Amino acid sequence: MIKVREVIQYKHYFEDFLLAQTEKVQNKIFKIIEIIETYQHVPKTYLAPIKTYPGLYEARIRLGQNIWRVFCFFDKGKLVILLNGFVKKTQKTPKNEIDKAIRLMKLITKKEDNSYEY
Repeated sequence: MIKVREVIQYKHYFEDFLLAQTEKVQNKIFKIIEIIETYQHVPKTYLAPIKTYPGLYEARIRLGQNIWRVFCFFDKGKLVILLNGFVKKTQKTPKNEIDKAIRLMKLITKKEDNSYEY
């Protein structure tokens, strides 16, 4: 498969979340990341914007009746930076999880050329 964008993680937040999941869930998360990397237009089923905060997205993982979310954002349209993740237990995304993702997003230093330093 040819990658149309690269996906990286910011510090340890995503990895901590990932390692706390079962192998089956980890495999599903990797599959969604592969879709994000290889599809030119990623369906909203797998990646959707957070309407209340422009620039912030959530990767959507579903396995059976369980739902996980991983926050991320784009860097120059090609690079997707993974932030934190959580198990979704309610219909609405918890505000504290969005706030955490926003804090992490703001921690990433924007350089003069509008790229980011990780």
